[in-house]
Amino acid sequence: MKRLKRVAAIHDISGFGKCSLTVALPIISAAGIETTVLPTAVLSTHTGGFTGFTYRDLTEDIAPITAHWKSLAIQFDAIYTGFLGSFEQLDLVTKFFETFKTRDNLILVDPVMADNGELYKIFSPEFAVGMRALCAKADIIVPNLTEAALLIGEDYNPGPYTPEYIEDVLKKLSAIGPQKIVLTGVFFNEEDLGAATYDAGEIVYVFEKRIPGYYHGTGDVFGSALLSALLNGFSLDVSAAVAVRFTTSAIRKTAEAGTDLRFGVHFEQSLPELLKDLKLV
Repeated sequence: MKRLKRVAAIHDISGFGKCSLTVALPIISAAGIETTVLPTAVLSTHTGGFTGFTYRDLTEDIAPITAHWKSLAIQFDAIYTGFLGSFEQLDLVTKFFETFKTRDNLILVDPVMADNGELYKIFSPEFAVGMRALCAKADIIVPNLTEAALLIGEDYNPGPYTPEYIEDVLKKLSAIGPQKIVLTGVFFNEEDLGAATYDAGEIVYVFEKRIPGYYHGTGDVFGSALLSALLNGFSLDVSAAVAVRFTTSAIRKTAEAGTDLRFGVHFEQSLPELLKDLKLV
C-alpha cells in the first residue's frame, strides 16, 4: 500500500456553520489524504449572518505548534492556508512555509479576506498588502474576484466578465509570484458560474449552471476539493473542474433541502460524487 500523502491545513475552526476546518478535514480525508490541522482561531459559528458568536484567537499557539512539528521531523506533501486573523498570523504562516517547504511539496494559499466587492469587516486595507506577500510564496493561489482585485490593487468589477478581463487579472496575479492560479466566481453570462485556471500562461475555464443564492463556506469546499484532486495526481484544470462540479452539487442539494443558507452546504451528500471523480471508488 502506498504511503498516505499528508496536508497541513491552516484555517480557523467554526463549531457551527460548515466552513474552514470543519469542511477541509472531512473532504481531504475522504480523498485518502492525511490531514493535519493547525487552527488559527476557534469560533462558536462563522461570522456570516450570525451575531453573538464567540471568538478565541490562537495566534500564540502557532509558533509552538510549528516548533513541535519541526522537532518531530514531520513532512507535508502540501500546505493549505485559509482564514488568517491578523498581520501576526501572516508572519507566522510565512515562517511555517519556510520551515516545511521542500522541493517537492505544494503550498496552496486561499487568500480569505473579502467577497462580493467588500473586504471582511475585521480586516483593514493594509491586510491585503500582507496577504499579497504571503501569496508571493505560494505555488498556487485560489482567490475570488474580490480578493483578486485587492491583491492587484484595482477596483472590484462585479461582472459579467469578458475573457480579456479575466486573462488580464490572471496575468497580474501571476506577476505576484505564483505560476498556478485558480480564480473563482468567474461568469460571462448570468446562466453559468465557475472558475478560470492559469498554469504557466495557459488559461482554461470550467463552468456549471448557476444556482441562485449566496451560500456560506463554498470557497472552503472548493479549495479542499481542488487540493484533493491535485494530490491525487490530476492537472490544475481537471482539478478545478472536479472542484466546480463538487461545489455545485453541494449547493444544489442545499437548495433542494431548503436549508438556512448560513448553515453551510450539504457537501457530505456529494462526497460519493467527488470520490468517483477522483477515481477512488
